[in-house]
Amino acid sequence: MYDRILVPTDGSSATAETLDHAAAIARDNDATVDVLYVIDQRRYRAASADTKDEVRASLEVEGERAIEDAETRLADEGVAVATTIEEGIPYKTILDYAADSDSDLVVMGTHGRTGRNRRVALGSVTERVVSNAAVPVLVVDIGAEADTEE
Repeated sequence: MYDRILVPTDGSSATAETLDHAAAIARDNDATVDVLYVIDQRRYRAASADTKDEVRASLEVEGERAIEDAETRLADEGVAVATTIEEGIPYKTILDYAADSDSDLVVMGTHGRTGRNRRVALGSVTERVVSNAAVPVLVVDIGAEADTEE
């Protein structure tokens, strides 16, 4: 059912659980997992002229680290993996990559929310991908807070 699974990563701790879900699906379907890190061009373009290059370089190092961690984790799980670092606006780049790579599924993490906060607090990147993707998106709810609403 799935041949290519896209996992966008920002290098956060939520990525580990997201990768576990993607790895399980990939193993069950003999699929390849594409791990994508997007260097958010807005972050370095907003920097002052004398720090732009430094900020961009820092984001690139962060991306390389995130990609290497994900690649190692997936390889240890016996999953075929391909990695890419691209530059752009994260949600747009994720959507474009999913279309261009013929992804069958996107697996993304979000920090857990419960009750009314769940939809509102998905995260702008995740929400935009969910709302605009041409393929299914599995959102892995990381660290759901205790539901205090009754």
